[in-house]
Amino acid sequence: MDAETEVTPFRRFRRRAGRAVSMLGGGAERADRRAEGPRVAAWQGRAEWPLAALALVYLAAYSVQVLGHGLDHSWRTSVNDVLWSVWALFALEFLVRVFLARRHTRYVWRHSADVVMIALPMLRPLRIMRVLMLMRMLNRRMANSLRGRVVVYGAFTAVLLIFCASLAVLQSERGHPGANIETFWDAIWWSVVTICTVGYGDRFPVTVEGRCVGIGLMVAGVGLFGVVTASFAAWLVDQLRDEETANEQATRADLLALREQLNRIEERIAALDTKPTESPSPSGRKRGPRKPG
Repeated sequence: MDAETEVTPFRRFRRRAGRAVSMLGGGAERADRRAEGPRVAAWQGRAEWPLAALALVYLAAYSVQVLGHGLDHSWRTSVNDVLWSVWALFALEFLVRVFLARRHTRYVWRHSADVVMIALPMLRPLRIMRVLMLMRMLNRRMANSLRGRVVVYGAFTAVLLIFCASLAVLQSERGHPGANIETFWDAIWWSVVTICTVGYGDRFPVTVEGRCVGIGLMVAGVGLFGVVTASFAAWLVDQLRDEETANEQATRADLLALREQLNRIEERIAALDTKPTESPSPSGRKRGPRKPG
């Protein structure tokens, strides 16, 4: 009994450590699937394209709201109505997913990014975060190979981040005292410089909201370029591995051919050893049969 009581805590610790390692090694995705259930997956499959269309509508309305600064009050009211309607549809879609999930609390915790996108409509620059649903949908529709998915998705993400950050920082900075980002092209220039982590300093945000956009853009830029660099490094490793595999196959073929040649030589030597030979006499003549004395 004492031995069993000593072993039981160790086994319990080993099981917990195994579960933690499995979570790090891909078990998290399985846990997500268990928390979601088949109904959530089916709903997401049906709602992907409508969500993409809503994201595009939201992006267009947000662009009109920021760039059409001189529109009359009726147009601005219509654009705001469109933005709030799309936000309500996104919120409703998320609530449907939570309702269909097997474990509601775990699903909300696993999808905290969606909660942030929906729960922060009062921060105007952060409302553009809902366009990330468009990128998520396109990521699911990419090619099956990871390399193609990273390259295409990375390029699309860079363009979308620059455009959205430009809209957000322009909306935050325009009209404030001391602001130097007053036009959309100034915002584009600032976004490109910021996402590339160059930082010339000729254009910079002065408001809290604009600086929050800058922090997010810098973090996203570093991560994006890290993904691109890692993808390029993986491509180089694959090329070297393919070349090494081809060299190994050629060497293996040469070894097989050499082994076959050695086998043929051994067979010829063995045939020569088994062939009978007549030994000559000391005088160089063949000995005749001896006559009986």
